[in-house]
Amino acid sequence: MGSDRCGIAQDVNHPIAGVPAAKITAEWCQEGIASSFDCTPELNLTIPWQNLPELHEKLLQAEVANYLVSQMKTFADEAFVDASGSAVARVGHGPLHIIFLGHIDTVPGDIPVRIKDSKLYGRGSVDAKGPFCTAVAAASRLSDEVKSKLTLTLIGATEEEAASSKGARHAVTAYPKPDLLIIGEPSNWDALTLGYKGRLMVKAQVEKDHFHSAGEGTTAAEDTVNIWNSLKQHSENYNRDKQGVFDQLQIALQGVSSTLDGFKQKAEATIGYRLPLAVTPGGLEQELQMLLPNVSLSFFGREIAYRSEKDTALTRALRVAIREQGGTPRFKVKTGTADMNVVAPFWDVPMVAYGPGDSALGHTPNEHVELAEYEKAVAV
Repeated sequence: MGSDRCGIAQDVNHPIAGVPAAKITAEWCQEGIASSFDCTPELNLTIPWQNLPELHEKLLQAEVANYLVSQMKTFADEAFVDASGSAVARVGHGPLHIIFLGHIDTVPGDIPVRIKDSKLYGRGSVDAKGPFCTAVAAASRLSDEVKSKLTLTLIGATEEEAASSKGARHAVTAYPKPDLLIIGEPSNWDALTLGYKGRLMVKAQVEKDHFHSAGEGTTAAEDTVNIWNSLKQHSENYNRDKQGVFDQLQIALQGVSSTLDGFKQKAEATIGYRLPLAVTPGGLEQELQMLLPNVSLSFFGREIAYRSEKDTALTRALRVAIREQGGTPRFKVKTGTADMNVVAPFWDVPMVAYGPGDSALGHTPNEHVELAEYEKAVAV
């Protein structure tokens, strides 16, 4: 990181968590957090001070990517950080092209990294640095004979935990369509994930003139509650004849806020939908606009639901490998959303999600993976 970049906080004493911003930035430079910054895509350093933690997070992600590249260079034909900030490596030179698409970002929350009772604890041990490291370890063990038959592209993508899915969206335009695709997500070592539900995020906004609390009428906050109740009832009506959760329209109230300036009341609700295969983001948008014609609705985070075929060359090979390690292969579908949803419309190829770890532990304060399971997944 150049001296001009290291000096962006000079003569500024803006406290972030009680620490002057200049001190924070200087420490980043001294500790090497920004030392490999020039290997990554350019960041906008003319950012407001309140966004300094976001810059810190991006710099830390860059460090993760560069560390992974340094490790993958020890066995890969090539390894680099691509334009999205993802860590990428190519192994082998055979005709069969396989992509392993994992992600190296995590949700917030610092969990002290430790090994206890043969379990590795840490944020990302399950979701989803663990699955990506599984693929890296497996790739490092490939024999020359295997490498002559296939080309394996490893992608540790950025921003999977955000609606942007920056790394995956870049991948579908930057890399050739594979013959087979594995998404790096926790499935347990003996299970294959065939599909994920889709997603739609909705923001409902209400604004009205302020009035005395003793007067008649509903407040903007009350109107927002009524909107939520209407949307929840709409989902319940859809789900009445749906048996499995994967086929249901799930809804969650993710945030509510209200403000008052003495003249206007404003309220806002953020609602998240998980979509079954039968519901598209566009179709649901139209339904909600018809249901609430007088409400200001905005939509984002659109992803279609996807479910892959159960019997493919990829699933057959993985099932054989699981049996060889003493397991009984299982299939599952998940109610969340992953990069599989992002790439499936572009890469119509056999795909599954695979990796060690119990996905129920992801995003939790107790996130961990059993080392024995990790080793079995590497062997598979």
